Amino acid sequence: MDFDLQKLMTQATRLTQGGRLQEAAALLRSAMGTAPKTAPTPQAPFASQDVIDVPARRVDQPTPQPGGFTAHHFSNGVDGRDYKLFLPTGAGAAPMPLVVMLHGCTQNPDDFAAGTRMNELAQGQGFAVLYPAQSRKANPQGCWNWFKHTHQTRERGEPALIAGMVRQVMASHAIDPKRVYVAGLSAGGAMAAILGETHAELFAAVGVHSGLAAGAARDLPSAMAAMKDGARPTQRSAGSGRPTIVFHGDADATVNLRNAHAVVAAAVGPSAQAKGESSSVPGARPASRDVFRRPDGRVQAELWVVQGGPHAWSGGGAGSYTDPSGPDASQEMLRFFREHPAD
Repeated sequence: MDFDLQKLMTQATRLTQGGRLQEAAALLRSAMGTAPKTAPTPQAPFASQDVIDVPARRVDQPTPQPGGFTAHHFSNGVDGRDYKLFLPTGAGAAPMPLVVMLHGCTQNPDDFAAGTRMNELAQGQGFAVLYPAQSRKANPQGCWNWFKHTHQTRERGEPALIAGMVRQVMASHAIDPKRVYVAGLSAGGAMAAILGETHAELFAAVGVHSGLAAGAARDLPSAMAAMKDGARPTQRSAGSGRPTIVFHGDADATVNLRNAHAVVAAAVGPSAQAKGESSSVPGARPASRDVFRRPDGRVQAELWVVQGGPHAWSGGGAGSYTDPSGPDASQEMLRFFREHPAD
């Protein structure tokens, strides 16, 4: 059988463009006399592993997907709480930081995550985020019971539950034990301050937004008084806390601004020195920022007072108790946490 080389080349090119490389190779071998001069038996695409379908085998970079946000439960055998956990895309064997976020009264993990935008920021910075959920059976308004003496010690009540929850996450995921942090809003901020004292070995640093110092109250009447007029740090907490960043609005009508200063005093003690640094963010409420350093120069606390700020998460997004016009508290807290791994 005579072969028209030009026609064979045209046919081989057409087969190659269609991804049918085996048939094209057989045609060329036939033309060069290396195979019987008979037309190759047509094969359906994908009939052999040697057949490469170009569009199907094209390698593209995967489109980044949001990290997982999943529901879980923790129980210590006596009591328990639900929680949600955010893991950034690509989380694997490499140890990552963990931020525990404690919501305020009437809130829940989903609302708090949306309002603080913490998952979005954590995705970009490789943080895991744990959101404990308060039970309405434990508190009808969904508040953490920071004001009850039964929830202010290490191995009982809600501090023990939250710490147990953290340890459960650390046992199940690659968490860097030197970069575990806790932050909260209002009642959650008060509980974060308590955890910084009761579990100082677990948390490297603390964030308190519109909250109160550990030991500010022992029951509901003293809690109402502290929220209204401010509370001083107790002797047991003064200077014993972890590095702490505090946000508070000076127009907060729910928790008096004096409580922010008490939180800082509890963290730094009498030996720390303060250096005021005025700062403002374009398009946001202006804020003052005071930095408190240890005698060796290391930062022990930051106090951000947001001018005109209400009882709400500064710089927050679409959620309850947020103030989108304020400086970004979530961003600043993550920055502070990055600067403060455990010693």
